[in-house]
Amino acid sequence: MEALLRWAAELGVSDSPSAPAPSTTSSSSCLGRSLVVADFPDAGGRGFAAARDLRRGELVLRVPRAALLTSDRVMADDPRIASCVDAHRPRLSSIQRLIVCLLAEVGKGKSSGWYLYLSQLPTYYTILATFNDFEIEALQVDDAIWVAQKAVSAIRSEWEEATPLMRELDFKPKLLMFKTWLWAFATVSSRTLHVAWDDAGCLCPIGDLFNYAAPDDDTSSEEQDTEEAMKCQERNVNVMLEEIKLDSPSERLTDGGYEDSKAYCLYARKRYRKGEQVLLGYGTYTNLELLEHYGFLLDENPNEKTYIQLDSELCTMGTWPKDSLYIHPNGHPSFALLCSLRLWATPTNRRKSFSHQIYSGSMLSVENELEVLKRLGSKCVETLQQLPTTAELDGRLIHFLRNLQNSTSWRVDVEQSSFGQEFALFLRFHSVDVDCTQDQLPVRLLRSLERWELAVRWRCSYKIALTKCVLYCKRLINELSLQ
Repeated sequence: MEALLRWAAELGVSDSPSAPAPSTTSSSSCLGRSLVVADFPDAGGRGFAAARDLRRGELVLRVPRAALLTSDRVMADDPRIASCVDAHRPRLSSIQRLIVCLLAEVGKGKSSGWYLYLSQLPTYYTILATFNDFEIEALQVDDAIWVAQKAVSAIRSEWEEATPLMRELDFKPKLLMFKTWLWAFATVSSRTLHVAWDDAGCLCPIGDLFNYAAPDDDTSSEEQDTEEAMKCQERNVNVMLEEIKLDSPSERLTDGGYEDSKAYCLYARKRYRKGEQVLLGYGTYTNLELLEHYGFLLDENPNEKTYIQLDSELCTMGTWPKDSLYIHPNGHPSFALLCSLRLWATPTNRRKSFSHQIYSGSMLSVENELEVLKRLGSKCVETLQQLPTTAELDGRLIHFLRNLQNSTSWRVDVEQSSFGQEFALFLRFHSVDVDCTQDQLPVRLLRSLERWELAVRWRCSYKIALTKCVLYCKRLINELSLQ
């Protein structure tokens, strides 16, 4: 890491608003003025801590274009790669081209200009596409299983499409393997930042060390003096205008952007005290989307949406898109779902005359509302009953899996738990003898346990939201019945 920070400083990366020119810098590190690398075991792992008190909207990191790893930069430095990639350009997406360029640099080893950066990248990821069949089935919910299977299938197709180009570039056999492509895809998916000139985005050394904070975190209550607001106003407007343009999965960052200064500039999203972890909001995501693109989920995600299987008539009723019909983390139905249910509970011949009142969010009558709540509550109960485990059992399984990942005698832990059957199925899937005498599990099984835990955590939060919705409906039914 120290070597990486020195390399970045030589390229002009700096956590000071006035960064020295790359040719004149003598700093041994690009950090220390605003940020320091720190470990947060319970909050994302390695990330950034504030080196001093930071103001909201203050520039905390500047990464010049020379340090960004983009497909055009790789091709500019290597005419052979440029020639081959250009020949295949019509058949490959921008993400495929960036992955090929990334793997080409990996293949160069220490001769790559980004070697120090590449050597610090994770050796494995936990995005949905890395899940095996056992881990995918552990999600339990059909929609989530479909998302995971679709992700794996799409990436495999992209790998097959790009393989002729990689063979033409004489990639080593290891770099041609699907699991290597999957690693590179996960790197691009979880670490790229948006740039206007390439839909695939850029890999941003040092800038990709920030951990995630949901955009709806409460920062509005902080006091901010008028002078500071005036200084930040123009920059924030520019960033907001840039965000409005973002409409693809690869365009995710919302707390910074590539600016006219020919550098990627990242800003403090709120006030931070010295030592506090400095976070960035990559965008608004549900937990399933975070798992798909980044390989993690949040215990408390203000942007979480829980979907249940609805009748086709209900989904097509009104003008609301299907993805707006969901349940909030607190168990309350979304505005669109509640309105759709009210319209559904209205007699067909009266829907047109009451539609304006329904669209305004008003309750039609006690009878209508009772029918809505009973329907929603029974649908949640029905969904929960169709799932093979309860949220309570999932909670105990999560605890078991966490203990197992840190165990020095996994057989004892399994014997003392009530999950021996589940773990036996896990070992059988991985073709490992249940009576294996090793005290510690192999690394590949530990990584699978981590993904299994993520799947169980996701399905557990799904069930908790539905349970809260059931309780919410029961409470309102009791209140309305007394009227």
